[in-house]
Amino acid sequence: MQSIFNNLQAIRSKIDAIALTKNNLFSAEQLNKLQLLAVSKAQPVAAIREAYQEGVRLFGENYLQEALDKQGQLSDLAIEWHFIGPIQSNKTQLIAQHFAWVQSVDRIKIAQRLNDARPDNLPALQICLQVNISGEASKSGVAQADLAELAAAVAKLPRLQLRGLMAIPAPTQDVQLQSKQFSQVRQCYEQLQEKGFNLDTLSMGMSEDFESAILQGATMVRIGAGLFGVRQHPAKH
Repeated sequence: MQSIFNNLQAIRSKIDAIALTKNNLFSAEQLNKLQLLAVSKAQPVAAIREAYQEGVRLFGENYLQEALDKQGQLSDLAIEWHFIGPIQSNKTQLIAQHFAWVQSVDRIKIAQRLNDARPDNLPALQICLQVNISGEASKSGVAQADLAELAAAVAKLPRLQLRGLMAIPAPTQDVQLQSKQFSQVRQCYEQLQEKGFNLDTLSMGMSEDFESAILQGATMVRIGAGLFGVRQHPAKH
């Protein structure tokens, strides 16, 4: 598991280097508050424990049953679990019961079901709205034109707390296009703030492009392969 330590150090070194970049939107102090969400889908429990021992506390899962299995085996750790995958209606009850955050809300039906299923003895479920910034038909996310309406609806639900936006822009090796897409997400975020929404989380950037995302104002980056290395096995839905 030594590679997890090394990978984490490399990630943190890259983030520290961004603090010296003159055109980034955050100060060094703000970058120190940047949150790293470890995308642990398809990773073994031992790897999650190792990352936790290195100080990682936020873990994101895409597949419900896989996540529930891991939560049972890791119940001794104070992990903050984030659900970051597409949400099927019949999965909302268990998601609402077993996660602290849901970053992939893209329609009011799902938000309403999460709200109704959130147990009264738990804090409000923390919500990010997934915005489809690149307009890809195959990708989840609310269209930019519908974002404000969805935000208003979610903000009214008493068992949910709207925190911000999540986005997965189209992958590209074009650094300028990367930057443009992340900038568009940030603009959506700022427009909602201007409308009076109290947001503090901009979740964007993954292993391949998190540096560009941070330069455009990300407050949370989602790192999977860059932290754990690539691992493939059949997903447990």
